[in-house]
Order: sequence, then C-alpha cells, then structure tokens
Amino acid sequence: MPERLKYHFEPKTGWMNDPNGLIFFKGRYHAFFQHYPDAPEWGPMHWGHCVSDDLIHWEELPIALRPDMPYEAGARGGCWSGSAMVKDDMLYLFYTSVSEKFGQTQSVACSKDGIHFEKYSGNPVIPGFPEDGGQDFRDPSVIEYQGRYYMVCGSGKDGVGRLLLYVSDDLLKWDYVGIMLEGEEYGAIIECPDICRFGDKFLLMFSQMNRNTHATMFVTGNFDGKKFTPEARFTPEAGPHFYAPKTLEDDKGRRILIGWLYAWGKKLDEGADYAGALSIPRELRLENGKLINFPMAEARHLLNNSDELVSVSSNGLRIKAGNVDFPLEYNGRVDRLDVLRDTKTIEVFINGGEDSFTYWFAK
Repeated sequence: MPERLKYHFEPKTGWMNDPNGLIFFKGRYHAFFQHYPDAPEWGPMHWGHCVSDDLIHWEELPIALRPDMPYEAGARGGCWSGSAMVKDDMLYLFYTSVSEKFGQTQSVACSKDGIHFEKYSGNPVIPGFPEDGGQDFRDPSVIEYQGRYYMVCGSGKDGVGRLLLYVSDDLLKWDYVGIMLEGEEYGAIIECPDICRFGDKFLLMFSQMNRNTHATMFVTGNFDGKKFTPEARFTPEAGPHFYAPKTLEDDKGRRILIGWLYAWGKKLDEGADYAGALSIPRELRLENGKLINFPMAEARHLLNNSDELVSVSSNGLRIKAGNVDFPLEYNGRVDRLDVLRDTKTIEVFINGGEDSFTYWFAK
C-alpha cells in the first residue's frame, strides 16, 4: 500500500473526484466530494464528506448522499457535482441527479446538523434542461443576491459552452432566467461553475473540458441578476492534476479555493485501493490587477523555497514531471518560489501565487 498524503485529504477507500458543496457550517469547514466507495474507479456517484478545523487535517464522515432514488438510478447515474448554502441555520446541498431514464436534473437535500441529509420530496427541482441548453446540464452553483437566490448550471449547445441561470425565492422552486454567459472559446460544454462575491465585484469560475493545462477559468466582472459581464479573465493554475475547484467563504471573510488533485485516466498508484485527493486550500485575492491563489495561512509553514523536482533558471522554471505529454514549465521571471511537497504530490507557487502548478508524481 502506498504512503498516504500527510497534508491533503484522501478517501479511506474508493474513488473521488470533484469537490462539492464547500461550506463553513457550525464552526467547521465542510468539504463534500464526488465519490464511488466500492472501488478506486469512477462509478455511480455518491457525495463523500469530510470536515476540518484547520484546513489541513480532515476527518472523513459518513457518506452524505447515496444514489437511492429513481431520478439517480443506473450505471451512469448518481448524485453528481453541486454546491451548498446555509439558510435559517439549515444546510442545503444542490446537486445534479442523474439517471438513465431522466438524464441530468437538479435536486436538493437538507440537513440540520451537517451530517444527516434528507432529500427534498419534490426532487428534481429542475426536471430537465431548457431549450438554450443540452443533455450535458449539471453542477449547480447557488448564490444569494439582492434577497433572491440564483443558480448557475453548466451546459452547452451547438458547440458553444453556456452557463444557464435560474432564480428562486425559497431554494426549492426555480424559474429559468436565461443564458448568463456563453462562448465558443470556453469549449463545447462548461462544467463545475462557481459564482461568488469578490470584493466589490463577482468572481465566476468554471472548468473547461479536454484541456490538459490551464483548465480552470477565473473571470471577474459584474452580475445584475440576469447576465454576467466579464471584465478580466485569469488562468493562474496550469497543473495537469488540478480540476473542478470550488470556493467557500469562512468566518474570517476569506475566499478559499479547493480543487480536485488527480486526473481522469491517471494510472492508479501501485497497490492503492483509493484514488484522488483535495488540493491544499488556497486563498484567492486580487493584487495589482492579478488574481492570486496561494496556500492558506494555516498551510504556509509547510512551504519551502526549493525542491529537487523544481529547477529555476534566469528565464523560467521547470518541474521534472516524468512521462507526461507536455512540459510542466513556466516562462518568465521567478522572483519568489514556494513549494508544498507531500508524499506523492507537489504544488508549486510562483511569485506569491500569480501562477501555480499541481502535479501527482507517484506512480
């Protein structure tokens, strides 16, 4: 059995991918994640669940959501990615319920204690995609804005990636608003969106399929309840093993980013009966017009300014990544280097978090 990561969450057994429903609830950090508990491979999706007091040490809790309803049935079905929100001291989980019969729909589950969840009897709350979308219709992200609730879902139509917007007054009945953002440059399908307030602006984040690097797009701009108007775009994370990140705001007002640390198609580590991890939690902020993603203060004692896997030259940086089909390299001046190395992963932060690379180097 390979050595486990020391500073990153891994499931005890089985497969994990996208983080879901990151939330600070009842004094603890909660991270849910896509999970198939029966084997270290993708299967009918569940929502795994872990909690932390310090963002470094995580405790795995019982599975939060299991695919046990007709709208979640089938080999390709399950409880897919989504988000979380607290309302009236109740924790709401929003997720894509997938079945062979109904396709990709959106559903809700609730909890008073953050551990035991009950699915809403009126699920799915959005029973199908609108005319503006397609069969790929998933990963709801929910935000409160001017006294109403808005849900953003990833989709695409005719080769154009789209984010579709819904509105609600109670988190249970949702009405379609329209296309919030679209573009061929984002690929045929946009997935894993995340929208949040970010200073006096909004931050919209989403993942672009079939990209080996720079797969996550961060967009700052304005949101008026109907459209998102981009002002600046960023792709600071270039690693091949970082995807589908989500954010949360904690009780200190910090915007915290956590991504999936692994990759589709990656060969399982020798002897492992589990696969996938959460990235180190990172704080997002804007500095001098640049989006910074850098490990949280709780993790900074783990950073070093050099590593044997990282070579720095006068005009850039290269990570000795092994047999990958593209070089892990940075071209530009390196004024500062911070490396967080765990037993089998490395996260490299350049110039205080202006750029970053995430790589799982174990075989």
